[in-house]
Amino acid sequence: MVEYYTSQGDNHLIVEQKYYNMLDIEGFSQMMKDPSYCYKFYWLEAIVHLISENVYQTTFDEIIDEMISNAWYSVREFHIHLSGIQSDGMVRDGLERAVNLLSEYSSLPANASKVEIKNAIKEYNNELKAVKEQLTNMVPYRALSGFFSKSDETADWGSVKRLTAYIKKVNRMITPLPYTLGDSSKLKKEVYFNPDWVLMIQDNTVNILGWIQYEKVKWLQNNNPEAPGLVYKLAPMDEKMRKLPHVRKLWEGILDVCEVRDVFTGKLVDEKQYDIDHFIPWSFVMNDELWNLMPMDSSLNSSKNNKLPKWEPFFEIFAGNQFIMYKKIYEKPELHKLFEACYRDNLHSIWAVRELYTAGKGKPEFCHILEKNMQPVYDSARRQGYEIWNRDKVQ
Repeated sequence: MVEYYTSQGDNHLIVEQKYYNMLDIEGFSQMMKDPSYCYKFYWLEAIVHLISENVYQTTFDEIIDEMISNAWYSVREFHIHLSGIQSDGMVRDGLERAVNLLSEYSSLPANASKVEIKNAIKEYNNELKAVKEQLTNMVPYRALSGFFSKSDETADWGSVKRLTAYIKKVNRMITPLPYTLGDSSKLKKEVYFNPDWVLMIQDNTVNILGWIQYEKVKWLQNNNPEAPGLVYKLAPMDEKMRKLPHVRKLWEGILDVCEVRDVFTGKLVDEKQYDIDHFIPWSFVMNDELWNLMPMDSSLNSSKNNKLPKWEPFFEIFAGNQFIMYKKIYEKPELHKLFEACYRDNLHSIWAVRELYTAGKGKPEFCHILEKNMQPVYDSARRQGYEIWNRDKVQ
């Protein structure tokens, strides 16, 4: 294996040594250089996925469909902006617009399967045609520009026809390219993968996808500075990441010794019919910190789902329940042991450990500390596009 580094020393790519003698790996490492929009990452990722499935020939249309399905979860489930937003609040990235348009037409759930997403794309292909065509304007050509430096001729970026011919010439006379393009137009344009590049990509798929994800996460984090845990927001939610058993045992202990009212119904929490849920959605915070968790009527959990509760009046009630828990863990040693068991999975926030849950606080001080630390997170989720749960409409 050989590691290829940028001039800044960032790890870019690791491939087997033998391919350096037959292919321009340096040119390949430039395929995501200086992106203007995020869909450059998704273009290459889609190509790698197709090649890993032994595809040697495809079309712009099929690659764009793969891009939309790969971007779906970040945009719809986690409210990530692929290339930020404009000053007027409009989405900048064409791929994000394509995902949002598909969502409007199809009403697919945010956690739809990839098969369902691709079926919906086919069903609404006419409605998506214009935004899909926009994604083919430059990226398929610009992605190959790292190879063009070996040619004495300059690419004519003003003509798709001349660019297509130029790519064929570079591939034939200068250096083998990962793909060349056919003469059809727009979404029907053919993409032909070079067999040697197919072999290289298939032999190094894991490393290449890891490199793409690394570069993609850097880009997305820069464009979503308030979104925590972004590395986990590139694929569907993994319920195995949830770590709630110790918190549930703690709340079970609390409910055994005192009454707690549900934040949203005002009724006493039924020990046999409640879930542990997040006040600020897990899909935004991407953790199971104790300060954000509450017992909640199981019948409401699915309707709240991935939404934010109204800050007023629900935060005050939530904070009151948190204080009940806090007070009880210092009154009863057996509950404090259950609290201590939460340290491994549910108590990582320094402010919570050193400030919120230390002994000796009255309710006003405790709730003030909780509010000053939670409200900025809540407000960030609002700005990221999380929907407010209208509790009044829940039956």
